[in-house]
Amino acid sequence: MNILFIGDIVGAPGRRTVEELLPRAVDHYRIDLVVANGENASGGIGITPPVADQLLSQGVDVLTSGNHVWKHKEILAYLDDTDRLLRPANYPPGTPGRGLVTVETAAGEPVAVINLEGRVFMSALECPFRMADRLLETLPPEVKVILVDMHAEATSEKQAMGWHLDGRVSAMVGTHTHVQTADERILPRGTGYISDAGMTGSVDSVIGMKREIILERFLTQRPQPFKVATQNLQLQGVALKIDPAGRCREVIRVRLSTKP
Repeated sequence: MNILFIGDIVGAPGRRTVEELLPRAVDHYRIDLVVANGENASGGIGITPPVADQLLSQGVDVLTSGNHVWKHKEILAYLDDTDRLLRPANYPPGTPGRGLVTVETAAGEPVAVINLEGRVFMSALECPFRMADRLLETLPPEVKVILVDMHAEATSEKQAMGWHLDGRVSAMVGTHTHVQTADERILPRGTGYISDAGMTGSVDSVIGMKREIILERFLTQRPQPFKVATQNLQLQGVALKIDPAGRCREVIRVRLSTKP
């Protein structure tokens, strides 16, 4: 089985990039399932129901998210109504939405997708490590392919989660920093790993935002309104090759550019 994980989609430019490049990626890597982090897909922060529907209609099978998913209040009811947009599972009980879904590929193969959020330099949530343990215990034995989106700031926390889950999930993909890392590997017990899948949007930017505005923010230490950058668009992520037993056999970093 081949799974494509798309790094954080940033604003309308990121959505256009998915629309243009996803069919090419699916064909090239012979993809059976597409998962994408969509928490920044609306205006560069947050996601709205129409945008979620748009991405799901363009070939994304499951959307994951993170701490920015709460930006638009209309997403709260949507999270309860759908199982194709996840929020991190380690939010407190009673939080709208869910952090785990099991879907099937066109060939009828079940795939579990788990969404977690880190705590280092972020919110004081429930422990993502213990939450992962609890969620894995709920999965039936016939679900062999398990993908985890660990949405976290600290590389150390993502690496620790990779080792914690090695041999128990097919792949653990980090998100949130929008900078694709070069540490893709298969851990000793068969779990595919990368600290950050990167982002889908403008690479001539500061993590997807117009660089002039972010430079002004750093130079003056005054708040500046974020604006999504639109130049030099790329789809970034990883292609994962998973065997029938759920072990990862290959992790390929993906960087595709739109037409000039």
